[in-house]
Amino acid sequence: MTYSQADFQAALSALRRGGVILYPTDTVWGIGCDATSQEAVERIFRIKRRADSKAMLSLIDSAESLMRYVDTAAVEAAAAVIDPVRPTTVIYPGVTGISPGLIAPDGTAGFRISRADFSRDLCRELGHPLVSTSANISGHPAPASFSDIDSQIREAVDYVVIHDRDADVEAAPSRIVTLNPDGTSTVIRP
Repeated sequence: MTYSQADFQAALSALRRGGVILYPTDTVWGIGCDATSQEAVERIFRIKRRADSKAMLSLIDSAESLMRYVDTAAVEAAAAVIDPVRPTTVIYPGVTGISPGLIAPDGTAGFRISRADFSRDLCRELGHPLVSTSANISGHPAPASFSDIDSQIREAVDYVVIHDRDADVEAAPSRIVTLNPDGTSTVIRP
């Protein structure tokens, strides 16, 4: 564990109170909340000035935890499409148990098993998936680093994580793959 426990506990406390945080993920900096809280999810849409018809993904700590929200067969099928190097978000069918604001009209929702200690551990300790959407106003470019995040975003959240603010690695968004009902998959973003 390479992060401060005080920083971690402050982020976790904000999430447990139904708050919204700004935090580093295994890709870009994200805005997040408890994925089971409809009120917090709606708040993220307002912060981003984003139409609620545009999907947001959720991070989770493990395939085992994912099985609480997605059919076991789908989780097993996803193992074949997850890139061993690049973080991969999978859009799963038949998702239940998370905020309706995260589930598309066709019953799908995106999840990524986080590879970053901080976000993975937050999901584990929270006991729920963690919304992860890029830390930008809708229509603006996703920030490549913490210093690129608009002050309006920083001021709108309940807690801004300290961990990784100084990292000078420019992150890229995840690869996105959809699991189709017929068992095939479609790459949405390579």
